[in-house]
Amino acid sequence: MIYKKHIKRIIDIVFSLIVLIITLPIFLIAVVFLAFQNRGRVFFYQKRPGYREKAFRIVKFKTMSDKKDEQGNLLPDGERITPLGSWIRKLSVDELPQLFNVLKGDMSMIGPRPLLFKYLPLYSDRQRRRHEVRPGITGWAQVNGRNAISWKRKFELDIYYVDHLCFLLDFRICWLTILKILKREGVNRSDNATMPPFSGNS
Repeated sequence: MIYKKHIKRIIDIVFSLIVLIITLPIFLIAVVFLAFQNRGRVFFYQKRPGYREKAFRIVKFKTMSDKKDEQGNLLPDGERITPLGSWIRKLSVDELPQLFNVLKGDMSMIGPRPLLFKYLPLYSDRQRRRHEVRPGITGWAQVNGRNAISWKRKFELDIYYVDHLCFLLDFRICWLTILKILKREGVNRSDNATMPPFSGNS
């Protein structure tokens, strides 16, 4: 398929550059405030499985502190998100640094969200198919509930995207993403700060 193999990558490069240029003032403001809040630590890096489960380092703005309990374990996400980080997440600004992942070719603008390596052994054969395409900054699952839907539903939507990838679907996801950002919908799952961990299909 020409779109999937060639055109999509060209669109990714062009579109990510345009978004970077347009959002540069917001990007720089976030860098300054986060550097002040986090004592110089602006970005968060983490290894994630990408296309064909190949490892890459995803980059985001650092929206959580490194607070730990008495045993030295990190506190739950909800207790570590800073006030500034909460606003950055609500506005989806925390995803902006991933545009550099797109330019490098690790990610696409649109595709299944890159999850954690520890989840790979928990996937069914069908769920592993989400790695048949590059992971994305936004995707079909994100515009259909994001963190407010179950893991089962999220994977179903990811596989639907893999099986129906085309320009019209990508265009629809892009448009719906813009609308959700403007309405600030679907950022959190009810009262939780982030999606609860995936524990398998049992």
